Amino acid sequence: TNVLGVQSLLEAPRKSPNVKKMVQVSTDEVWGDLSLNTKEKFSEESPFKPNSPYAASKAAGDLLCRSYYQTYGLPIVVSHSVNNFGPRQFPEKLIPFFTLRAMQNQSLPLYGNGKNVRDWLYVDDHTAAILTLLEKAKAGEVYAISRGEEYSNLEIANKILKILGKPKNIITFVGDRPAHDRRYSVNSSKIKRLGWKPKYSIAEQLQK
Repeated sequence: TNVLGVQSLLEAPRKSPNVKKMVQVSTDEVWGDLSLNTKEKFSEESPFKPNSPYAASKAAGDLLCRSYYQTYGLPIVVSHSVNNFGPRQFPEKLIPFFTLRAMQNQSLPLYGNGKNVRDWLYVDDHTAAILTLLEKAKAGEVYAISRGEEYSNLEIANKILKILGKPKNIITFVGDRPAHDRRYSVNSSKIKRLGWKPKYSIAEQLQK
């Protein structure tokens, strides 16, 4: 999906002048991870340093987009978003997974020490960002998308338990997963210059 699927999609604008723009929705995982004690943020200029096969496959699709723009001049834009959350999210993802388990009084299995940090973005803000890119972004450009709202996985678990009125002792720490990135932090000033601005925060939307 992430490699051959992207190439298949790229063939569409190459063969049809009716396709005016394509946005490849990628991930901040292609940049690797950051130290927990640094103030550094990823940007559009950050080098690709994927730590997992999944992230490497996403990076491959992004590089295909770059090559189709350079070779064929196709109207392609690539976006790199941080972690999303919101209604109807697939239940394997952290927030719905922990929410459903907590509601059933089941344990919340946290990888490692729970200190891995993620930058969180509400899904409606992400869709607004994609619409902004479709309407205003220049072909061949790359845009990072984030709100800049960073929390550790342990902090997210505690927020969910507080909202649901569940005890903190249902959190259990389990062995860390391979290539578990420590921290993502993303500078989204470039897309904000196009007029996009996030509206929602975890404090407002997690309760919903």
